Amino acid sequence: MQKKTTIIPINRIFQRLVQEHPVATNQIRSPRDGADIVKELISDADREHFVVLSLNNKHEVTSIEIAHTGSLNTCIVHPREVFKNALLSNAAAIFIAHNHPSHHLSPSDEDITMTQRLVKVGEILGIEVLDHVIVNSKNEYYSMKSFEDI
Repeated sequence: MQKKTTIIPINRIFQRLVQEHPVATNQIRSPRDGADIVKELISDADREHFVVLSLNNKHEVTSIEIAHTGSLNTCIVHPREVFKNALLSNAAAIFIAHNHPSHHLSPSDEDITMTQRLVKVGEILGIEVLDHVIVNSKNEYYSMKSFEDI
């Protein structure tokens, strides 16, 4: 008599380096450091992109992920997507950023509310949200931490 084998589907989680991207610095010591890293990826994009830099204990970048791509003026972000890669890469902290295709750097009320929510989630998970910056193609940035929005 032959033994019957049951196949059970399993979800697998993979981390892959999609594109190697050289950065000027690998350590986040200021909002400018983080803005300089993400500006090359998203500053001149025609729609909003939300980027998460996962950092180790020394605030060195261990991974960069575009967690969400939105529309011209909105990018709906959920904590699940923001912290997923950070958890998988054993991040001690994250640095988050998004672009404003309009080139205006002022955060919307939704930007501030969402960031405050991410800070709370980070506290629960033990992953500090260092800052959230908004970048544009004019090499400018707005740091929510510097302006005490978070």
